[in-house]
Formats: sequence, structure tokens, C-alpha cells
Amino acid sequence: MSIILDGTNGITNSSWTTATRPASPATGQMGFNTTSIAFEFYNGTSWVIFNTSYYQYTATYLVVASGGGGAGATASSIGGGGGAGGYQTATATFSLNSGIVYSVVVGAGGAIQTNGNTSSFNSLSSVGGGHGGNSNSASASGGSGGGGQGNGGTGAAGTSGQGNAGGNGAGASAYGAGGGGGASAVGSAGTSSLAGNGGNGTASSITGASVTYAGGGGGGANSGANSTGGTGGGGAGSSSAANAVAGTANTGGGGGGAGQNGGAGAAGGSGVVILAVPTAAYTGTTTGSPTVTTSGSNTILTYTSSGTYTA
Repeated sequence: MSIILDGTNGITNSSWTTATRPASPATGQMGFNTTSIAFEFYNGTSWVIFNTSYYQYTATYLVVASGGGGAGATASSIGGGGGAGGYQTATATFSLNSGIVYSVVVGAGGAIQTNGNTSSFNSLSSVGGGHGGNSNSASASGGSGGGGQGNGGTGAAGTSGQGNAGGNGAGASAYGAGGGGGASAVGSAGTSSLAGNGGNGTASSITGASVTYAGGGGGGANSGANSTGGTGGGGAGSSSAANAVAGTANTGGGGGGAGQNGGAGAAGGSGVVILAVPTAAYTGTTTGSPTVTTSGSNTILTYTSSGTYTA
């Protein structure tokens, strides 16, 4: 629409929605965006809100760090399971200021016997999961802690508000190792015959469907049934020369620990960051190629790699 000048009713500016912005704008072109409920102008590259303090809206988030790697077996001990990545979600809505670019970091899964990596949204960070332990390296703390080695290693601590401790290993050589901690439960302790299972993760319905994230990895054992990873992507441990199972990608699950006779531990699963933004306020300006879906009145951005969102 054209600008209307009226001495009684004031000025009526050109307006559009985010979806119907001018296709070929000129540098300096301005108008009122009825989606963002704010004036904006084209700076030659992108549309910019005139006054970022003018408009504020709320969003919810889920930030899951990557899981820690399970440990490999050694001649004198069996590998503990990796702890899940730290799990944090909004307990109240988070305020976004229009025109501000918010950074998103998605942590890559921790390698075998290595801690996971941080995931973050803006200044909020979740801690990577701790790795499992063996005789070469004690279990490590993290978002959730790694499981202790099979000859009596102690499970490591989790981070308050993000996860739980790993389970202890049994008290003699070649006994079961502890499972890695998960977002909602500690890892199980190993016994003389079985490894500890990974601690379970926590379910979130931020996408509109209930999905569980941040399960711990199972510990390794000498014999018997393989341990299970915790719900939410935790990898299973091994009870033989077979390799353990990696944590599931983009769940923050911990990797499984290795059993006796030369099996390898497994890597943790990568993290994920999910934002739920009111569709009426969603700008559509992102980097990092998040998956974009809708649920009710919200637009859901699922980041499986690092990027940004411009509010």
C-alpha cells in the first residue's frame, strides 16, 4: 500500500508481513511489519528492526549438550559408561528482543573416553557429559557423570540442575562397570556379574511430541547380558569383545563402556538446541539450517548444528 498523509488521521505507512516483504527492496526502504509488530528497514543486505527495545516477545528452549564417551577395557579393568550431556529447558518463558541475533551452539559427541561438548543458546550453556572410567583414566564429571571402572571405580558427579552421577563399578578386577548418569536418574552400579545400566533421560514436549533426551551409556562387563543405555539415546555397554554402542545423535546420550577381551568403548551422541517461538512473532531469519516445524501457535526451530536466530 502507498503512504497516506492525512492532516486529521496522521500518516499511514506501507506495511507487510514477514512472508510478504517487498521482493526486491531498495536500500533504505522502510515499512511496518505486522508479523513482528515493528517498523523495519532494508540495509542493503537484510531487514532490520528500527528500535530493538520497541518489541519483545517470549520463547521457550531446550538445550542438551553432547554425551561423554564410554571407556575402553584394559587388562585390569572394564570400561564405565559415558554420562549424558547436560539437559536444561525453560521453566518460564525467555524474553527475546526484536532485531537481536541469538547464537546457538550444538556440541559434537564426545569421543571414546573423552568428555562431551557444551551446547548453548545465547548465554545459557549445558555442560558436556563426563566420560567413563577405566584403569588408565578415572571417570569424569560433566552434565551427567561417567560410570566407574569395573574394579571398583567411583562414578563421577553430574552438574546440579542438568544431570546425575554415574554408577560405581564393582569391587574387583573384571567385574561390571558402572553406567553413566542420565538427566533424570543416576547410572546403575556394576555387580560381580553384570554391568550397570545407564541412567534414564528426561522427556520434553517442546516440539509438540514427547521425546526423551540425555540418557546415560551402559557400563562394560566381563560376561552375561549386555547393559542397556538409559532412555534418551544412551548407548549399550558390551560384555564381550564386541564394541559398545554409541550414544544416539542429537540426543546427548552417553556412549557405552567396553566389555572384557578387547572391545572398544563408544562415543557419546551429539547435542541439540530447540526453540519454540510464537508463530505470530517468528522472523524466519536463521543460520545453521534448523529444521522448522509448527506446533499449535508456535514455530519450532530444531538445531542439530550451530547457527543463529534473529528475533
